[in-house]
Amino acid sequence: MPSWKDRALNTALAEALSVVLLVVVLAGAVVRPFGLPEAVVAVPAAGIAVAAGAISPGHARAEAAQLGPVIGFLAAVLVLAHFCAVEGLFKACGAWMARWAAGSRRRPGRGSLPGRLLAAVFLLASVITAVLSLDATVVLLTPVVFATAAHMGARPRPHLYACAHLSNTASLLLPVSNLTNLLAYGAAGLSFTRFAALMALPWLVAVAAEYVVLRRFFRHDLDAGAAAGDPGEPPRLPLFALVTVACTLAGFVVASFLGVDPAWSAAAGALTLAVRALVRRRTTPVTVVRAAAPSFLAFVLALGIVVRAVEDNGLAGALGRAVPGGTGLPALLGIAALAALLANVINNLPAVLVLLPLTAPSGPGAVLAVLLGVNIGPNLTYAGSLATLLWRRVVHQHDHGVDLREFTRLGLLTVPAALGCAVVALWVSLHAIGV
Repeated sequence: MPSWKDRALNTALAEALSVVLLVVVLAGAVVRPFGLPEAVVAVPAAGIAVAAGAISPGHARAEAAQLGPVIGFLAAVLVLAHFCAVEGLFKACGAWMARWAAGSRRRPGRGSLPGRLLAAVFLLASVITAVLSLDATVVLLTPVVFATAAHMGARPRPHLYACAHLSNTASLLLPVSNLTNLLAYGAAGLSFTRFAALMALPWLVAVAAEYVVLRRFFRHDLDAGAAAGDPGEPPRLPLFALVTVACTLAGFVVASFLGVDPAWSAAAGALTLAVRALVRRRTTPVTVVRAAAPSFLAFVLALGIVVRAVEDNGLAGALGRAVPGGTGLPALLGIAALAALLANVINNLPAVLVLLPLTAPSGPGAVLAVLLGVNIGPNLTYAGSLATLLWRRVVHQHDHGVDLREFTRLGLLTVPAALGCAVVALWVSLHAIGV
């Protein structure tokens, strides 16, 4: 039987095949023909890359081993977020937003009801994205925000766009907030608490920049009158879910100090809520498995292998010459801008997979600058992140159209402002806290 070296393509063919496969995988994720999962295209593409010799089996196994713990962590966080919804956490959030906006309307000088509702959406979406990951904001909070805006008589556009933008921008704070963060967390070599400390100021200023721009961009929608309905009784807080999430976050910190993979803490939190739901007959084992989104996990693994093939066949070398060296402010700005550009060309997950090995030798500051670019940059285009694509589907399911020109115009205003402010804040944090 011929060895891999005998089957390997020449450099030009391997480079062309790997690029074509990456384009096909990303197109499949964007279009999802016949509503099929992303993995239906990605998994065969990864198999073709290995079988044709565009990537060696050894490199494919190494990529799978690197992504394995990250994928396990992602599965646990998805299950945790799903059962927080089962416990009623997101319904309680919607009720709180309605009561807060309606109550503040009766107090002079508190702003319009839609404006107060937008502030509540920003607060909740930022916290939920940071703690339960961006998928929770897109899939679970966005429908609640839509329903709350309709109930309050407010125009939904500002609040829906806030969910989309914050699912990316507000995912900067913790390693658990985004799949890109998990990858950067491993490459940066930082503890959980040090990562959060360095990213706290960039997170705050980026969210603040988004808020200022969205308030201005949607000022006519926010100035429009809204007739608030009766917010009803105060919602019952799902204490068990809140305590479980708090314990899981504490577990991340403890695991980081002990050198234990934080995936175990996430798994413990997810298992706690899943077992509770099973015992109370509010779910089934099949639903638990579906909550982990196995097809999406397979997509992430296959995408990683295809991206590694592109790296092995020339992309890494070309980008290596473009990545600025060092961690001074100009270098950090250049790295973040390159990461944002690449995220909008090939999606943020492939972008971070390609850029992390190139920036890790420069230290944690360069890695975190990549993270700023791939998390904030995708607000410019639909294809910038999988979260934005998923948000668009959720919005369409509620019969609310999204205008491409409006989305792009808003992105052209928010991305430079949020990214520039966040990079400066990161530079300040690196000098004030150190690594």
